[in-house]
Amino acid sequence: MRTAPVVPVLMYHHVTPSKGMITTSPENFENQLAWLKRHGYRSLTCADFAQHLNGHPVAHKSILITFDDGYLDNWVYAYPLLKRYGFNAALFLVTSWIGEGPKRQHLGQGVLPETPMHHECTRRIAAGRIDDVMLRWSEVEHMRNDGVFEFHSHSHTHKRWDKISPENRLVHVARELDLSRQTLQEKLGEVSDHFCWPEGYFEQDYIPIAQQAGFRYLYTTTPYGQNRPGTDPAGIYRASVRNRGGKMFGQRVWIARNPMVGPVYNRWRLWKRSNRKHE
Repeated sequence: MRTAPVVPVLMYHHVTPSKGMITTSPENFENQLAWLKRHGYRSLTCADFAQHLNGHPVAHKSILITFDDGYLDNWVYAYPLLKRYGFNAALFLVTSWIGEGPKRQHLGQGVLPETPMHHECTRRIAAGRIDDVMLRWSEVEHMRNDGVFEFHSHSHTHKRWDKISPENRLVHVARELDLSRQTLQEKLGEVSDHFCWPEGYFEQDYIPIAQQAGFRYLYTTTPYGQNRPGTDPAGIYRASVRNRGGKMFGQRVWIARNPMVGPVYNRWRLWKRSNRKHE
């Protein structure tokens, strides 16, 4: 079997018709999945991906699809489309935001619940209207049992403790990880060693805390690097997926997984970013 020298990790937040930041429309999401299917890609589980980092072979055209936070639209739109095209994904949950109650309708089931843009989701969460915009444990359990989504920690409250309480940030981070693990264990009966930093933010002294809490594979929002065998699992690269159709999406995936072109592209993007900071 030809094995993948690089596995791109794709990062999504919202799949909804509501326009806004960190959002992909259902139409474009379906086009992206169709492109992956047409070109013979396989979506990995986090366990498969960990094996890749540890030097074990995975299919040549492999990707890892990830979602952050746990928005309702992941159930309403992303889940049925992933299932339709035969892909699976990992979802990093903010555990205190996931609610109770019966499953709501999803794509193909009639009248769908409202799935607002990101800024409106943030506003409602701050106002205590979390159930309007976030998943319920019943929906989590259904997607998990169906083998389409697996669920991992994205902290308990998604707070940036370096801003709220910088002098006690390490204590708060440790508590966040502990509460998140407790919740996942209680609700799902297990908790993995995969963790995604809230907002992608972490400091070097956060890493030992996460590792001591039982998390080995730490996902960032750093896009300009390649996940190869031997890559440090404490710094997993992810590429944010833009709201683009299949062709442009496919070009980005091809670059991300190419062991020759990818590093050149990454150096160029880092150079452009550095120049913007100095303008």
